[in-house]
Amino acid sequence: MKIIQLAYSNYVGGASIAANRIHYSLCKNNINSELWVNDALSKKSDWKDPYDKIEKKLRRYITWPLLKTIKTDIPIHHSISLLPSTWVKRINESDADIVNLHWIQREMLSVKDISKIKKPIVWTLHDMWAFCGAEHYTNDIRWREGYNSNNRPSYESGFDLNKWTWDRKKKYWKSPIQIITPSSWLANCVRESKLMSNWPVSIVANPINTEVFKPMDKKTALKNLNLPNNVPLLLFGALGGIKDSRKGFDLLIKTLKHLKNKIKVKDVEIVILGQSKQKSLPNLDYPIHYLGHLNDDKDLCSVYNSVDALVIPSRQDNLPNMGIEAQACGVPVIAFNTGGLGDIIDHQKTGYLAKAFDVEDLGNGIIFVLEQSKKKQLASNAREQAIKKFSEKKISEDYLKIYKNLLI
Repeated sequence: MKIIQLAYSNYVGGASIAANRIHYSLCKNNINSELWVNDALSKKSDWKDPYDKIEKKLRRYITWPLLKTIKTDIPIHHSISLLPSTWVKRINESDADIVNLHWIQREMLSVKDISKIKKPIVWTLHDMWAFCGAEHYTNDIRWREGYNSNNRPSYESGFDLNKWTWDRKKKYWKSPIQIITPSSWLANCVRESKLMSNWPVSIVANPINTEVFKPMDKKTALKNLNLPNNVPLLLFGALGGIKDSRKGFDLLIKTLKHLKNKIKVKDVEIVILGQSKQKSLPNLDYPIHYLGHLNDDKDLCSVYNSVDALVIPSRQDNLPNMGIEAQACGVPVIAFNTGGLGDIIDHQKTGYLAKAFDVEDLGNGIIFVLEQSKKKQLASNAREQAIKKFSEKKISEDYLKIYKNLLI
């Protein structure tokens, strides 16, 4: 059995990292998997790029005016997937038995292209785009009802790019595709969607290499990153997460302001991963350590092992890699009970699930975890859960079962 994993990149963003890890977990389990991407960091992956850099930029430039036709008060990433590509020809002429789609936007594959793939398809969703219009995440109801002129949200105007994109999906995607979602939340969204409610969907988490992401000596980790060793450290991280309202950094700010007079957390310091220092950042009344963007897993492991807890204040998230990585390192995770975060956190056993968007309860979670930190039980539970739920062997076997069923 040979599988093609098709993804835009093997290193930029959480979806790309997840696709790369799925590919390697399959290879380690002696499953013939090749990773085909538009944008590759390393030649270690099997990648076949049909475009040069200029052409890739040109394809995105052509569609840019269309993306500007929609006006919205909410900063939502949109993809129209309009331009045909040579990927379909390569896939159909390959000797692969199955193609596993991942995040394939930035004009890598068009909506129509997907319908022209002749191989059996598995589609691992990393956000909501597949069953929405052009949006990657949204809080409106159109994806449940279908996109029409009567249910357009008040914050949008101009050309209805989302309805136009959704209509093209409805036109071309006549045959159901086997969907995989990393979280139960996203699976429920698929089942509730107008477009994919009758499509088969399975829940398979993203894998983590628990031999790389593992507990290490905290003093060594702190020294590696030049972080203080005498105060509790809270980690927040997201690629551009300070500006992305979906990642909830503003809610973290409110939480920290709520906690600033609490004796138990008055000496806390904040570590921010994936972001350089921001001059415009409001005063948090807590010291902040900016670590920038790190690609190396060993460096990331040092980050997790240097902190006392990871805080994920997201308004909407699928199954963030950081949550799994932290747990594999024995670091408790604190988050709102929303999206796929409930699939990661066992409340008060591996971390703390706060009431959705309740900053006071998120503060309670920070206090709870810091109070428990010396007992090490949360850390032990987190590590144990990561091995049980997210190990590469388990996830690769779950994928293999789905592949085999598809070929029956």
